[in-house]
Amino acid sequence: MSSKRNRRKESPCHQWVLLAQESATEAPEKADSEPVFTRLRNPKTGTGTLYFFNSDARQVYEVKAFDEEYRSWFIGQSVQHDGRLLFVTPLDPLFLVLPYLIQASEKHGKFQPVDQVIKDEEFPSCSSILNCTRTLPSLPHLTDEKEIGNRKFYKYNKEKTLVWLKKKAEQTVKALKNTNLSVGGGVQSSTLIRNKQATQATEEDYLRYAHGLLSEYVPVDLSVEFLKYLELPAFSTKTAVSEPPSKKIKLSGKLVEADEDYTKFNSDSKETKLSKMTAAQKSLAKVDKTGMKNISAFFTSKSKGTLKTA
Repeated sequence: MSSKRNRRKESPCHQWVLLAQESATEAPEKADSEPVFTRLRNPKTGTGTLYFFNSDARQVYEVKAFDEEYRSWFIGQSVQHDGRLLFVTPLDPLFLVLPYLIQASEKHGKFQPVDQVIKDEEFPSCSSILNCTRTLPSLPHLTDEKEIGNRKFYKYNKEKTLVWLKKKAEQTVKALKNTNLSVGGGVQSSTLIRNKQATQATEEDYLRYAHGLLSEYVPVDLSVEFLKYLELPAFSTKTAVSEPPSKKIKLSGKLVEADEDYTKFNSDSKETKLSKMTAAQKSLAKVDKTGMKNISAFFTSKSKGTLKTA
């Protein structure tokens, strides 16, 4: 596997296969900026993680790659040796804002303009989160708000945040029930396998599973607070809910972070592009991915798209 990774790094890639909503890759004529990949601070780990903004950064998407050994793509008349299949799925921008609000509250404990809170020398692109359509109108879900003159000031409110997370959990539980997915035991991985016995799961199983999924998008300390807020008892085993479920697919492939720095392809090169899939490639994309689900899939549907960095 390591040799495969090395080959990927040695040979430059010019095309990738991407699954996305059409709206993620469209670039309207009047848009000031085109869709781009960028690295932002992961809200759970604090490390740099790849994300994707559509044109004018109106929506942010998380980027995942379905990876399995010995996979390549036939694209046109060429063979793309990097056979990973990229997924971009919509992400609520509040998850990315949340760690900055918490940090500002711990450091200053006062009301501040949001543009002074969402600042990061290591990840300067974080300011683009404020351009997302849902960010500013949704801030009251996480903060107290004051308006002085024509300017608004915000301060993190943990109680409001827990209420917001609980609503997210309830939405996730509803989606899990509607899709008849097995969550029994509460400590399964986030690989969701369709199971006719899903009706045997208890309400606690569903809620615990939802907590684990949401914990992938919040700081660990807040995940623990959220568990208490839901009044769910902690597990006595090593697979405690405070350790959110793994995203690895226990099949022939796995869903992983898109570890390559695709941001370097946000250029004017016409050769660099994310390609549409042919009918044969669509069939290949279905291989060994049965049961794979991502939290965003519970709230939105996905369709294929093509990104060209013109």
